[in-house]
Amino acid sequence: MEKRLLLIFLMLGHVAASAQFKNIKLSGEDEAGKPMVEPSITINQKDSKNIIAAYSLDQIKYTRDGGETWNETTVTSPYGVYGDVVLESDAKGDIHFFHLSDPSGEGRSNEAWLDRIVSHMSDDGGESWDEGKSIGHNPPKDQDKPWVAIHPRKGNLAVTWTQFDKYGSKDKECQSNIMLSTSSNGKKWNDPIQLNQVPGDCVDGDNTAEGAVPAIGRDGKMFVTWSNGETIYLDRSYNDGETWLRNDIAIADHVGGWDMVIPGLGRCNGMPVIRVDNSPTRSVGVLHLIWADQRNGDTDTDVWYMRSVNHGDNWTAPQKIGADSSNRHQFLPWMTIDQTTGYIYIVYYDRRNYDDNRTDVYLSYSSDGGNTFKEEKISESPFIPTKDKFFGDYTNIAAHDGIIAPIWARMDNGKTSIWTTIIKQDQLMKEEKSNKKK
Repeated sequence: MEKRLLLIFLMLGHVAASAQFKNIKLSGEDEAGKPMVEPSITINQKDSKNIIAAYSLDQIKYTRDGGETWNETTVTSPYGVYGDVVLESDAKGDIHFFHLSDPSGEGRSNEAWLDRIVSHMSDDGGESWDEGKSIGHNPPKDQDKPWVAIHPRKGNLAVTWTQFDKYGSKDKECQSNIMLSTSSNGKKWNDPIQLNQVPGDCVDGDNTAEGAVPAIGRDGKMFVTWSNGETIYLDRSYNDGETWLRNDIAIADHVGGWDMVIPGLGRCNGMPVIRVDNSPTRSVGVLHLIWADQRNGDTDTDVWYMRSVNHGDNWTAPQKIGADSSNRHQFLPWMTIDQTTGYIYIVYYDRRNYDDNRTDVYLSYSSDGGNTFKEEKISESPFIPTKDKFFGDYTNIAAHDGIIAPIWARMDNGKTSIWTTIIKQDQLMKEEKSNKKK
């Protein structure tokens, strides 16, 4: 009897350990086979139990009870909704949503496809949205891959993206450029300006200027990073976006370029993500940057991190994220900072545990301003992507007031689905202590 109880106890203990981070399925492919990819997530800064998720092309899920139950809605716009979704909460609790356009509803077959970036607002936690505002309409040029930053105190917004003369063109005269538009409240947007000095091509590959991500400090300083031609660039403004550097700063080598080959994926990028620490800690004002590349070989993709304490003039040497020594792939990273604590969180896919294409999801985090990182596997089970099915270009993660919400896509038998797990900071610390005892 005692042996039997001991066996049951051990089995329960194993189940509890393997289910430390409860995975929540938000959506799977519909009957028409429309893929669910490229998710984004944000936490309402006025109510950390209100978490909002979006995924391509036009779906929104939101919870008001910290992830126990979820509601669903679809965003519509006269400009069309065509993926590359971005979500961000401002300090007042308004939720901002950005995406690509498709006003004809005919996709790539119509010249109007990708003719602008579209922004929406929700003042009820993601339940309802306005019809959307137009940003950067400049036909016949194409607008792609937006991202947004919001001033932590003033609430003014900056959105960046890539403008293609013609998306996908191999014409050597065709250019891609990094654009920026600003708004005081998200209701009206200024005419875009071009940030980059070195244009890229239009192929949508390593030599295309892409992956622009903005960040705004609480002192109003604005920063934007992107990748082009195996180089990561930084531009900055010290006057709320009025003026920018005459010459962009090349801050890191993007060895092999941002467009990488990962077995099982049709495409995979390692574009940079920048964040600025606006927390009430000694690390306030520090810039943090991550990206992925294959400097260690095309069978060993890695996630890299570095930081700057002087607004981007100087940076630490690239530091590898993740403790694996398997020479296997870590890819598609995203980063956020909990601005109430200064903790840094990075989510990415990882194949360290297998000899094949089985893929886990990991979370790396730092509680000391990026000096050291710890990690946890957060997916409950691995998945195997299928190369001929689109898997998307990014993951995402949000953190606020000790709540961490990573979001990712997985693929099973060629079908994609969207997943999250809602983690409390205390839970991570408890797991960390438990691992030290083992």
